[in-house]
Amino acid sequence: MKKLFVFASTMALCSPLMFAAQQMITGQLTDAMCKSNHAMMQKGATKMSEKECTLACVKAGQKYVLVSNGKAYKITNQEFADMSANAGSTVTATGDVSQDGTSITVAKLQPAKK
Repeated sequence: MKKLFVFASTMALCSPLMFAAQQMITGQLTDAMCKSNHAMMQKGATKMSEKECTLACVKAGQKYVLVSNGKAYKITNQEFADMSANAGSTVTATGDVSQDGTSITVAKLQPAKK
């Protein structure tokens, strides 16, 4: 009986974490250095688009982030397919957001509907 109680208690406490619903966040897929301000790359003779800037920063070692309503979410799975194709664009990311709300593990990435 005691084992059953321990098992039931454990399942009750852990199930919200195990079965948390994925969230959809719409924002700009960019890099950790520039976030939503690519002004540094817009100066001089070579003006880069937001996509080109994001890809250049990622190639130089920065990480992809998703900026939504002024908040930057770290993306835990940087190698997720479609990251480079959607770099610099407004996207809708579906995935698991960390408990502290600072990062997302992307399960699906698509251009945002306008």
